[in-house]
Amino acid sequence: MNILINEARIEKRLEEMAKQIDKDYKDKEIILIGILKGSVVFMIELAKRLKTKVQFEFIEVSSYEGTESTGKVKIVKDIKNSIEGKDVLIIEDIIDTGTTLAFLKDYLQLKKPNSLKIATLLSKPSRRIKELEVEYIGFGIEDKFVVGYGLDYNQNYRNLPYIGYVENIDEF
Repeated sequence: MNILINEARIEKRLEEMAKQIDKDYKDKEIILIGILKGSVVFMIELAKRLKTKVQFEFIEVSSYEGTESTGKVKIVKDIKNSIEGKDVLIIEDIIDTGTTLAFLKDYLQLKKPNSLKIATLLSKPSRRIKELEVEYIGFGIEDKFVVGYGLDYNQNYRNLPYIGYVENIDEF
């Protein structure tokens, strides 16, 4: 396993992101909507650094089979509470093609939030098919299959405290 982004860099970037979010949401309350399962580690670690009052919601969507995106998105588990009139921040682990997040943003807009923004730990702009505005990006990365800090390979490696990769997926 090669380390792409070590713990110290992640910690530093989370602090920076939290400060920016706190500034942007001054005197407001945010509903953080984590996209299961990958965003959980990032969401919790980011939330711990926020001074802004937050509530948690979770949504689960599916668009992958193995390591490949199918291009079709479906809601597996929806949020429980209304977001109408609320300030919402979608929390994502990685934006690859953008297909899932574009679908999810459109879907959540139908629930009439006051505002809807996106925070992602990682972004792979070279893979983008659907362009979308992402207000908070932890790290832009090249096209590598990454694991750790919530990201997985067959549900494994989510608990790594860093972002790692292998040159050849068969090495897993």
